[in-house]
Amino acid sequence: MTATPTRILLVDDHRMFRAGLRALLEGEPDLLIVGEAGNGADAVRLAAELRPEVILMDLRLTGDRGGLDGVEATRRIVATTPGAAVVVLTSYGTQADVVRAMTAGARGYVLKAGEPAELFHAVRTAARGDLGLSPQAAARIVGHLTDPEPILTGREVEVVRLVAQGLGNRAIAAALFLTEATVKTHLIRLCRKLGADNRTGAVAEAVRRGLIELDQPT
Repeated sequence: MTATPTRILLVDDHRMFRAGLRALLEGEPDLLIVGEAGNGADAVRLAAELRPEVILMDLRLTGDRGGLDGVEATRRIVATTPGAAVVVLTSYGTQADVVRAMTAGARGYVLKAGEPAELFHAVRTAARGDLGLSPQAAARIVGHLTDPEPILTGREVEVVRLVAQGLGNRAIAAALFLTEATVKTHLIRLCRKLGADNRTGAVAEAVRRGLIELDQPT
């Protein structure tokens, strides 16, 4: 008797990447793509409608106009769709990103630059109810547990990442739907946590600690 294939929902804001990912996964007879979403809001809705066993979730949903990044979409799916396992598939593997995703309820974390075998393993492992982590993600989790340096909040990570992209306070406020005063407060706090005297120093220290990475494709 043939086993029922694992039902998968793909979530990524790049259509061409989703097409390539679909082709890759459809080559595995025990994996079935049941839907695609290009933003966090659609991901939450389709997860509830389609009831997939696994949701492959991009961490940075830059095209999402509803304000849901991959972490928040993961948190909502876990809360509203019992039994669904979210596996984050992203280009970003900083300690802060991995910890945020796993804290939100993700059951797996794989880098886009990894081998296909890592992705297949993570999907199948998460579908069984276990944790499917790439070696890099597992190392970040261990590092967080064994060397708990001060970690920025999710919002502080977003702020320092935008600083690294060259945005000023007004642009950061607009991008994150905050006031400029709130942005300044976040900057003061994150500089204090990182022991930095200015914005440039904060970015350099955040990169050194693996809290952010310099801009790269998602």
